[in-house]
Amino acid sequence: MHRKSVSYAKWGYIFIAPFFIVFAIFTLVPLVSTFYNSLFENYTVMGYQQIGPNFVGLDNFSTIFDEENDLGKYFVNTFILWIAGFIPQIFFSLLFASWFTDLRLKLKTGAYKVIFYLPNVIMAAAMGMLFFTMFSQNGPVNSIYMKITGSDAPYMFFTHANSQRAIIALINFLMWFGNTTIMLMAAINGIDPSLYESAQIDGANPTQTFFKITLPLIRPILLYVLITSLIGGLQMYDVPQIITQDGLSCDRTSMTVVMYLQRYLSVSKNYGMAGALSVILFIVAAVLSMIIFTTVQEREPKKKKPAAKGGK
Repeated sequence: MHRKSVSYAKWGYIFIAPFFIVFAIFTLVPLVSTFYNSLFENYTVMGYQQIGPNFVGLDNFSTIFDEENDLGKYFVNTFILWIAGFIPQIFFSLLFASWFTDLRLKLKTGAYKVIFYLPNVIMAAAMGMLFFTMFSQNGPVNSIYMKITGSDAPYMFFTHANSQRAIIALINFLMWFGNTTIMLMAAINGIDPSLYESAQIDGANPTQTFFKITLPLIRPILLYVLITSLIGGLQMYDVPQIITQDGLSCDRTSMTVVMYLQRYLSVSKNYGMAGALSVILFIVAAVLSMIIFTTVQEREPKKKKPAAKGGK
């Protein structure tokens, strides 16, 4: 008698089907609809009559690039806020990750991981409100400032562009450096300890070991952190929204692209322009991610083709 064979491939497709179904419903369909809506002008409702939407092609994209919209200014603001938070984030994450994974120090990292990750658990809106209260005119930071300096007037942190941006960058740094530290610690722990032992026998100091062994071997994780941080920076909204009071303070020097996008959605209800701006943001994130991926990833040496036998 012949036994019936079991098709394991069928069960594999069944197990991965929920992911693709959820992805199609909540990601793919909204993405396609955004591209579709970007080709239509805004529609309005007057009484019981709906006007539009009318197909306008790429007119929304040409309109959004007009100098009056200041789209370039908002992109510059977004990159300044992201860089100001990312540079200290990656610096301290690498520093703490290298310390806590050093076998010579013999540190117990469990409690440190919990402490570092705690700010990431708190909602960004809550962190924004906390820092807004701390640095307000009557907040504790100004109380300490006036006692130290002897000044009678508080420092208005939220009416100066530099201090406003510094507070936003500080919040983003505190929220995300713990998550980055844990990922880098996992990457360093995956390196073969014999490599460090060999380097120590050869007389390499800790700095040489870090730059010659640790950094090259954790490059994939660094690439992942850089790309995900860039995408998150381009989507920055909640913290600047709270700190800058809808982005209008300090001559909109801290208004991000997503805050500008939100104004089309909530204020003017111009869904066509909002869709066009979303498409532009998607393309910018994709292009920058590809540039980072191609420049940072490790380049494999080209293999030489073997010479043909009997050839000249």
